[in-house]
Amino acid sequence: MTTPLIEVEDIGKTYGSVIALSDVSTVVNAGEVTCVLGDNGAGKSTLIKILAGVHQHDAGTFKVEGEEIRFSSPREALDHGIATVYQDLAVVPLMSVWRNFFLGSEPTTTFGFIDRKKGREVTRKALSDMGIDLRDVEQPVGTLSGGERQCVAIARAVHFGAKVLILDEPTAALGVKQAGVVLKYVAQARDRGLGVVLITHNPHHAYPVGNRFLLLKRGRALGCYEKDEINLEELTRQMAGGAELEALAHELRAVEA
Repeated sequence: MTTPLIEVEDIGKTYGSVIALSDVSTVVNAGEVTCVLGDNGAGKSTLIKILAGVHQHDAGTFKVEGEEIRFSSPREALDHGIATVYQDLAVVPLMSVWRNFFLGSEPTTTFGFIDRKKGREVTRKALSDMGIDLRDVEQPVGTLSGGERQCVAIARAVHFGAKVLILDEPTAALGVKQAGVVLKYVAQARDRGLGVVLITHNPHHAYPVGNRFLLLKRGRALGCYEKDEINLEELTRQMAGGAELEALAHELRAVEA
């Protein structure tokens, strides 16, 4: 059996007396998408911040490729191949696409100057390899659509050797067409062998690309399902609180009886 890229078991995090996350378990495998679903306040952000090295967990175990770990910084997580693309995207709008692609890691000439030609060529090829065809990598990244910017961020993570790609609500602010474009590149990253963690509150975006679905509510797991264990209708029902409503209705019927 292949060792998961990431495995968390009974992971927990508290802030003072506030329980942000409790007893959450899931895995992220190479070539698969693990979707983390929940509404605001469900604990999604806390979980990805632990995986990304922003915060440390207080309970449970966190393993990377079988090794128990506790990251001290996002840089350490990145060194272990875990790249995170946040919803607000760390880009400089007035800077060109290729400069944003490297953003501090630009190739240089033998004299130490930035090698603009190589930078453009590498960026163009990396985007092309992901199926992204931009007219001009010299154009400011701020002129791209939200979906295109997400795709550039995904291609960047793939190019710089990420093993795990964490995407924080990549389709939240996008229309139907742009969301579809981003999901296509999520699937491409998966098919290239990366383990992808897709954070979303939309089951209709998660289900087409997902292999596994972790449902969170108020910091706790409602369940973690493989794709063959749950259909879109049931996933949507659970996201809408269907199980809780049914349980409440059952209690009411029992009282009335």
